[in-house]
Amino acid sequence: MKDQQYLVKNQTRQAEPTAYERKLAGAIEEVFGSGRHDLEGLVAGLNDLGVLAPGGKQWTEESIAAEIKRLGA
Repeated sequence: MKDQQYLVKNQTRQAEPTAYERKLAGAIEEVFGSGRHDLEGLVAGLNDLGVLAPGGKQWTEESIAAEIKRLGA
């Protein structure tokens, strides 16, 4: 069956998401769900939710872009 290649739920995941990755993903979904869909809105939304960037700092456009790249998203 040629469609079986698509039966793997998370084809690119190397391991289960960490607690940090789940928290960040949930916060991003919450921000997007509130109607913010641009980078500036994402940064503001994460900071409003109190979800800190690596190092315990507030998110910036540069830090969220670097973190998304690092996570391979």
